[in-house]
Amino acid sequence: MATTTTTTLETIRPQDMTCWSQATPPRSNGNTTYLEDKVLTAPLDYLRESPGKDIRGGLTNAFNQFLCVPEEKVTVIKRIIDLLHNASLLIDDIQDSSKLRRGVPVAHSIFGIAQTINSANLAYFMAQKELDQLTNPRAYAIFTEELVNLHRGQGMELHWRDSLHCPTEQEYMRMIQNKTGGLFRLAIRLMQGESSSKRDFVPLVETLGALFQIRDDYQNLQSDVYSKNKGYCEDISEGKFSYPIIHSIRSRPGDLRLLNILKQRSEDPMVKEYAVGYIESTGSFVYSRQKIESLLQQAKAQLADLENGTNRGEKMRAILKMLELK
Repeated sequence: MATTTTTTLETIRPQDMTCWSQATPPRSNGNTTYLEDKVLTAPLDYLRESPGKDIRGGLTNAFNQFLCVPEEKVTVIKRIIDLLHNASLLIDDIQDSSKLRRGVPVAHSIFGIAQTINSANLAYFMAQKELDQLTNPRAYAIFTEELVNLHRGQGMELHWRDSLHCPTEQEYMRMIQNKTGGLFRLAIRLMQGESSSKRDFVPLVETLGALFQIRDDYQNLQSDVYSKNKGYCEDISEGKFSYPIIHSIRSRPGDLRLLNILKQRSEDPMVKEYAVGYIESTGSFVYSRQKIESLLQQAKAQLADLENGTNRGEKMRAILKMLELK
């Protein structure tokens, strides 16, 4: 298994974290107390005590070199995405029966499933309330469209897992455009609505969403740092059809070993090691690395086209550099 020894996307911490304190629960009639508010947001607050990579915040800053959105609007959009992202993580961890998130026990193991779901649902509406501070009349429509896309993608991934149906690569790519691409697109579409620029940055965002997810799938099975933060080969324990797993299963359609390992949802390290060896034997890690490199080159070409000699893509190039596999 590959060991990460240099500074990578898995080890960095955000430089300009979104101000969580500014997104407190709305008090509709003045009947809630500070203590009650803290109870409502406790699972979210707990998750944010262990900050993640904030790749979405970094992308927002990078795209704003082109879009030149006023800083106060950028801050609002960052808060929206931060709330939605953390809410989705709380729900994901419940749906996936995860044990660790960012190297600590998942929120629902501390606060219970019911309270964690309620806190995540509250965050969706806290994010929606932030839209009032934007000027684009289509902000609510964009918000709704991308949340629907996110749930469509999540629903298909859960369906494949629970029915033990291995999707095609094309089906998987469509799913991640909805699930992972949803929040990426939401941020940039909201920014475009606050900008005078007429350039369309969505194609680049969709490439980045696919790149981020497939890289994440690869690292889940190959990175020591990922294992420390999320658990060793967690995708196998979850029975998840990730990019390398899909390729491996479909490369040997008559061999049911990997499919049956996923069915067992095994936590046994020896079973997981066997599965990783099997995936390696089908050339699926090599195939995944090639796909990641292809998406990187596609993103660089799209960036160069958008940049058009202006040299505004410095921050984006730095992000693409971090996304390279070491």
